[in-house]
Amino acid sequence: MTLANYRFPSHRLRRQQQDSDRIPLVLVACGSFSPITFLHLRMFEMANDYARMNTNFEVVGGYLSPVSDAYKKAGLAPSIHRVRMCELAAEETSNWLMVDPWEAIQPEYSPTASVLDHFEYEINGVLGGIQSADGQSRRPVKIMLLAGADLISTMSSPGVWAEKDLDHILGSFGAMIVERSGTDMEDALANLKPWEENICVIQQMIQNDVSSTKIRLLLKRDLSITYLIPSPVIEYITENQLYKNEDTKSKDKQPITK
Repeated sequence: MTLANYRFPSHRLRRQQQDSDRIPLVLVACGSFSPITFLHLRMFEMANDYARMNTNFEVVGGYLSPVSDAYKKAGLAPSIHRVRMCELAAEETSNWLMVDPWEAIQPEYSPTASVLDHFEYEINGVLGGIQSADGQSRRPVKIMLLAGADLISTMSSPGVWAEKDLDHILGSFGAMIVERSGTDMEDALANLKPWEENICVIQQMIQNDVSSTKIRLLLKRDLSITYLIPSPVIEYITENQLYKNEDTKSKDKQPITK
């Protein structure tokens, strides 16, 4: 896919609210997803539960937004593969998650603030939001970033993020952050006081520290990754011989699909 034939995916976006007393919400997770794991998917379910039980939001959709190849991170498989793996995972495990390839097909790295602006434009600008529960009016959708605690740690570190980007992400949009073992959330949030009302911290009731890095390490050592990531993704990785080496040299190859 290229920018010329890009179409915003909205096939699983709920077009009408169930409860007009709540604010419609779309969750957006940005990341490498190299490869996507069950924890990435589980984050959406935890955020949905949190929104339903602790906020005035009603989740109407969720999106995975893989970074472009311009990010040049170690272990980053070509975007054509990462997008497809995310699609396979979403199709296999969910009836409300979607994959937006817009960020992945950009020729240059897209800051998170710009990615959230893209979702705001597509959902509230182009689509015009969604219908209220009674069908009598249209309502704008709240866009929020969904991320792990490691992201908040980088946001709270001086000089890592531009102040204007932080203010735009956390001020204009807000974030739902899933706790991870080894991250001091209290310390991280202490440096983000101006935006604390727009940051929701979600506790992991069942600890899960599966990461893409650990999956790649297992693959490099020729060890099983069964039950750590969705089965269709495992099959795709095998068919396309991904992650045999950390440099992922198959950049110019087209994916093998059934």
